[in-house]
Amino acid sequence: MKPEEQKERIVKTLSEKASIKQKVYDKTLDAFDMLKKALHEISVDYNSSLKGADRRVFIEYRDRGKFEAELKIAGDMLIFSMHSNIFEFDRDHIVRSLPYIKEDDSKSYCGIINVYNFLADSFKYNRTDDLGYLISRIFINRDVSFFVEGKRQQRFSYKIFGKEFVTKEALKQIVNNSVLYSLEFDLLVPPYDNVKITSVAQMNKKFESSKMQTGKRLGFLFKSDDVLEEPAGN
Repeated sequence: MKPEEQKERIVKTLSEKASIKQKVYDKTLDAFDMLKKALHEISVDYNSSLKGADRRVFIEYRDRGKFEAELKIAGDMLIFSMHSNIFEFDRDHIVRSLPYIKEDDSKSYCGIINVYNFLADSFKYNRTDDLGYLISRIFINRDVSFFVEGKRQQRFSYKIFGKEFVTKEALKQIVNNSVLYSLEFDLLVPPYDNVKITSVAQMNKKFESSKMQTGKRLGFLFKSDDVLEEPAGN
């Protein structure tokens, strides 16, 4: 390829693809700011209904910076994390079959907001080896159309991509679905053989850096809890 052809290709890529990705980033960041407002409103709303209850079950919202926010619900912690990069779906992804994408392939570029479930004590006691689980991820494109992969999110599956757009109410429903799933996603006793041996150092550190990881499931697979899913359409 000649230098002038290289330059032409680079300019074309920057003016088209790179420009689209920047727009997707901006729209995703706007949606994440909207999500933060939704999380704050959710915490205020539920706490007003929990008046008189044990303060330890109150919902606590915290803005962790430009790309992260958290919602503490009793013993659970939901971390909402926006990825700073923009992604494309592979050629075999089901989204590629949508007429919305077929008419304009550039609409498949998406920003991602991940939702993780941790134990609140993992952060409180700095148990750095504890496990967290991805329970949802929200895909948002330059049109601010979206869909969600994850637990209890059938209402927002890929089928709505190109048909529905990010609103605060939709984000609140996604959060509520994540909260419900997390509250029903119980901490299980680890297998005895996994924890039968420990060291003096580990005991002295109170397991802060222990090989005995704590998580809601050991050997967790993303689809292994689908028995908790509600029937589609509910």
